Amino acid sequence: MAVKNRLHRSELAVPGSNPRMLEKAPEAGADIVFLDLEDAVAPDDKEQARRNIVFALNTYDWSRCAVSVRINGLDTHYAYRDLVEIVESCGDKLDTILVPKVGSASDVLFVATLLSQIEAYKGFKPINIHVLIETAMGMANVEEIARTCPERMEAMVFGVADYAASVRARTTNIGGANPDYGMLTDPDESGTRAYHWADQWHFGISRMVAACRAYGLRPIDGPFGDFSDPEGFRAAARRAAALGCEGKWAIHPSQIPLCNEIFTPTEKEVTRAYRILEAMEQAAKEGKGAVSLDGRLIDAASIRMAENVVRQMKQIESRR
Repeated sequence: MAVKNRLHRSELAVPGSNPRMLEKAPEAGADIVFLDLEDAVAPDDKEQARRNIVFALNTYDWSRCAVSVRINGLDTHYAYRDLVEIVESCGDKLDTILVPKVGSASDVLFVATLLSQIEAYKGFKPINIHVLIETAMGMANVEEIARTCPERMEAMVFGVADYAASVRARTTNIGGANPDYGMLTDPDESGTRAYHWADQWHFGISRMVAACRAYGLRPIDGPFGDFSDPEGFRAAARRAAALGCEGKWAIHPSQIPLCNEIFTPTEKEVTRAYRILEAMEQAAKEGKGAVSLDGRLIDAASIRMAENVVRQMKQIESRR
């Protein structure tokens, strides 16, 4: 079984049609690099992009990051050739295949079956699958999709742009906020009502996160389109992190350090996590059933969250 506990704080998108970007990608600092054959590649460039990716995977040193390939949609005639040509040529260099616009379990099963056949033929180890939840159908079937192929499924990504198009949402910026999505407070003493923007993508991300956690997958937030707005990116990433996402896409190298910063536990969080675990250990030695820290009772959920923080930090430190 392939590795499934890798870091996902930052996932850099790299067009397969851009050899210069492919060459730079391994040293960009992202936890995962996905080489794109879908939206970032024009139809006339698809075949050359495949050749570029094969060359890049077989030539460059990818040891500093995990590497994935986003194939074309399964409703196109490009998809099976993407899988056959890429995986047969360099499947031993791949960690995952990223499947766009997944709408049902059968989409995952198709990719898994083809991967199994190629791996058996070439003698490769299993390659994991990431799926993009970016259509109304995919969101409607997100739990069914999440429990498909547990031996291969690793992560789900919320593809905000295509999801918005699929549900006909009104948007102003990919992954950003919309001033029309808000609410008024009740009038204050002077009759004034404040208007507060809200998170248009809260439902979609929350539902995907719940499906991921129920079936042991890693939830990842998708792109933020305006790479000239780092503060907007930070706000979107923090919202996703607060909802349980483990990472976010970077569509520009400048977004990678922002991802890594936001999805890395802070020093304060790490210190408190270790103190919680130490308090739990001390209470166990003393035969106490209850654990307290700083005058507050620590429940089982707090302990599990502390364990998650410590586990993640050990992963991050092992990369340095």
